[in-house]
Amino acid sequence: MSGKRQTTMAKLQRERRVAEKRQLKREKKAARKAGELPVETAEDEVGEISGEGLADVSGEQPEAISGTLSED
Repeated sequence: MSGKRQTTMAKLQRERRVAEKRQLKREKKAARKAGELPVETAEDEVGEISGEGLADVSGEQPEAISGTLSED
């Protein structure tokens, strides 16, 4: 029989991050239950995603870019 394998530092760090994330989730859930934090909804998340700073997806290129491409 072989002895126990030593746990690597990477595995310990992963487990620690997971434990911290779970603890934060428990704290947020308790705060929400106590009424300290607003309840997040799917609409709130979509609103944040569709907000400012996203690229124009209309298919049109800005003039500066399209001008350089047409000169080829």
